[in-house]
Amino acid sequence: MNTKIKIYQVDAFTNNLFSGNPAAVCLLDKWLPDEAMQSIALENNLSETAFLIKKKDKFSLRWFTPKVEIDLCGHATLATAHIIYSEMNYKSDYIEFNIKSGDVLTVNRNGNLLTMNFPAYEPKIINHSLEELYRAFGVRPTSFLYCKYGLVVFNNEEEIIKIVPNLNIIRKLPYDGIIVTAPGKNVDFVSRFFAPKLGIPEDPVTGGAHCELIPYWSKRLYKQNMIAKQLSKRGGVIHCSYLGDRVTMGGRAITYLQGELLIRNKK
Repeated sequence: MNTKIKIYQVDAFTNNLFSGNPAAVCLLDKWLPDEAMQSIALENNLSETAFLIKKKDKFSLRWFTPKVEIDLCGHATLATAHIIYSEMNYKSDYIEFNIKSGDVLTVNRNGNLLTMNFPAYEPKIINHSLEELYRAFGVRPTSFLYCKYGLVVFNNEEEIIKIVPNLNIIRKLPYDGIIVTAPGKNVDFVSRFFAPKLGIPEDPVTGGAHCELIPYWSKRLYKQNMIAKQLSKRGGVIHCSYLGDRVTMGGRAITYLQGELLIRNKK
């Protein structure tokens, strides 16, 4: 006997297919065993798979990379909100997600722009060898900060584009992921994100990294509202605001596929 689970794949932080960051969204009646959700995420082989439970108008959300469960994911939250509106006949312009950490994440809808409210992570300058980071990225950084992820700052957008990461060196650094960032040409700031420890060599568009990027750039640029671009091959645009202990990230999303998972029940 198979259990059938609805699954969608959504391109987030874009309104064009084949760009932005793809995430899978699985709709559940109850949580599967952790090892089953981890196996699904590995089989999907996307940077994140989101698992959603809806009870009345309450939503619970978890996220898995191909290797581990993580405590926060922006693009898969955006993808999930998109599915709630496009597939679940949800009428309110406001969604609350209860997550495993006990925090509550919210999403507001304004037209086809979905804006997420996430915690702010305040990165601090720490004493890490810039020479080692130069070996990791092939371009010399100006400073290094840390909160949830390592944050490596460069001079300009061209340097971010030019980076060819040495994933072996990055994997050995004592951080779950490394953000590289610089001022943008036509946007306020640009970034890329590398997390080989989490099974993500380079993430296309990373909401969780912007929880750290937004406070840094807001203070550096003296701006509350900003536009950011992640310069992966797929690319994506994020509408950012800094609210002190929270940040908001706005973006669009588009469904790429829908189907059913057939999970064989053990006898």
